[in-house]
Amino acid sequence: MVPTGAYGTWPSPIDAALAASHDGRPEYAGTVGDEVWWTEPRPAEGGRRALMRRRADGAEESVLPAPWNVRSRVIEYGGRPWAGAPRADAGPLVVFVHHGDQRLYAYEPDRGGTPRPLTPVSPVGGGLRWVDPVIRPDHGEVWCVLEEFTGPAPTDVRRVIAAVPLDGSATDDRGVVRELTDDRHRFVTGPRLSPDGRHAAWIAWDHPRMPWDGTTVMLGEVAEDGPFRAVREIAGGADESVPQVDWAPDGSLLYLSDRSNWWELQRIRPDDLHGGEARATSLCPGRGEEFGGPLWKIGLTWFQPLENGLIAVIHGKGATALGILDPETGELVDAAGPWTEWASALAVNGTRVIGVAASPRSGYEIVELDTCTGRARVIGSAHDDPVDPAYYPEPQIRTFTGPDNREIHAHVYPPHNPDRIAPGDELPPYVVWAHGGPTGHAPLVLDLEIAYFTSRGIGVAEVNYGGSTGYGREYRNRLREQWGVVDVEDCAAVAQALAAEGTADPERLAIRGGSAGGWTAAASLTTTGVYACGTIIYPILDLMGWAADGTHDFESQYLESLIGPLADVPARYRERSPIEHVDRITVPFLLLQGLDDPICPPAQSERFLDRTAGRGIPHAYIGFEGESHGFRRADTMVRALEAELSLYAQTFGITRTDVPALELKQ
Repeated sequence: MVPTGAYGTWPSPIDAALAASHDGRPEYAGTVGDEVWWTEPRPAEGGRRALMRRRADGAEESVLPAPWNVRSRVIEYGGRPWAGAPRADAGPLVVFVHHGDQRLYAYEPDRGGTPRPLTPVSPVGGGLRWVDPVIRPDHGEVWCVLEEFTGPAPTDVRRVIAAVPLDGSATDDRGVVRELTDDRHRFVTGPRLSPDGRHAAWIAWDHPRMPWDGTTVMLGEVAEDGPFRAVREIAGGADESVPQVDWAPDGSLLYLSDRSNWWELQRIRPDDLHGGEARATSLCPGRGEEFGGPLWKIGLTWFQPLENGLIAVIHGKGATALGILDPETGELVDAAGPWTEWASALAVNGTRVIGVAASPRSGYEIVELDTCTGRARVIGSAHDDPVDPAYYPEPQIRTFTGPDNREIHAHVYPPHNPDRIAPGDELPPYVVWAHGGPTGHAPLVLDLEIAYFTSRGIGVAEVNYGGSTGYGREYRNRLREQWGVVDVEDCAAVAQALAAEGTADPERLAIRGGSAGGWTAAASLTTTGVYACGTIIYPILDLMGWAADGTHDFESQYLESLIGPLADVPARYRERSPIEHVDRITVPFLLLQGLDDPICPPAQSERFLDRTAGRGIPHAYIGFEGESHGFRRADTMVRALEAELSLYAQTFGITRTDVPALELKQ
């Protein structure tokens, strides 16, 4: 007979070290000849990202040893950090960005030796940074986005598309780098070359817009020696978001646009592209689902053209699927398989489609679809159950009703452990998770951090509040000038609904979130009386400080849409800021902060703590040396998870001896 145990006291084989070892996911899948390459996290190796290679015979190996760390810092969130080219006589050539110095390197793994730098180190600001490379081996160049700091402030920066020689001559002479665009636009993506090599297309946008607000597709003629010529805007606009552009084999231009409310795939035929008006046609209209997402990183891919004219696409509402679209008929056939979330990292090679996918029972893994047979299989970074899957939570896809009768999407994970049942007269504690962004979403996938809590008898509710992606532009726009209102109200509505229906204990509700989710958590503690405690992770706390060179360039004017123009509504910035209302916090909280965070600097957390001191509110603060925005090191994640569990145990009256007691100060 299964023993009875109070919620929150259950023993679990999913400890913090296990959850930390499985944190992160493979990214940036691509092909080099018949090989599949990607990057994957290594929490136990200082949080570096390893470049992985699956040879044609199926052997999987790391291309570079530690401490090589394949990750770009362009716009701080980075983007595609590598590109490869096959060579019949010498094995593959790979060009990558090393996180430590942000230089571009070239490496020939089959020849041995070490990577050789292609670019210099800048003496100014954050250095020269590179992302989204495209190798042109016949021309001896790699084309990519260059981010160049011109002064000490985080906004002293310019971005252009540049051509870097593969012979290493730019390491000594910055002037050898050939700029292919001017810096008329604040932000650009890497170029995509037309099949005949005569044209390049890319995406550009400017402050104060974010890329999910409005972007422009640019088109230019490729010149042998100079910058692109005859550059013009071809699609997009101030109120139309285009997150990806590419070329079909017949020379048609393909791009994603949300002008219909949903990100949908558009096509401009060659005659229209180079003739008169560039008329675009939606290839799969009226489905009421997304074919794209927010461009948080440079070089994300939601679709890839196949050589036979079909197009591999990621699509869905909330959850996503991989499908093959016939652009002539609009027919869309989905790949079979258990996966409910496909990352924006599609690649193709011949008739094969490569993606990164996960499900509620498996973490992210490299999946290959053979479009000839329709068979999908895992080929890399395969999920391996570290414990019996019986300990995994069973998610419930829920839609709740919030203020003004609006829909709120959420994933609810009830407590679950095969070794324990709860007393019949007890309701479980629940933690509401607010995702980051805020223009993002909580995916429906296995997350061992969630399982860490649910297997101990603490439920989790991930809320895709108004402003989240995956439900159309109108749903995203609910948060325009309403950040700190709609997100807070939606999270509270879900928590209160769970309590009202008898799913959760109304006296044992908590909220947690990181980055923008940390803002929502902090704002919830200052404006609602719903929660008994909260975990606030590398948050935004002071809007006025954040708006005044308090963050990096990419998000430096994000608040113009989330809150409103600072010049017009300065009082709103102060009223919404949690730092201005610490006197309203009446419950315990835990604040976790990376001390090297350029996006949400630790100075905000420190000022927040200074105003909290002496108010009699139990709280704890842990700062992590060497951590930036998003924890990557295993020891950091272990300490953070155990501290969070200890907070809930102390607040909810749960006895646990398997984690260190968190010291709460007042």
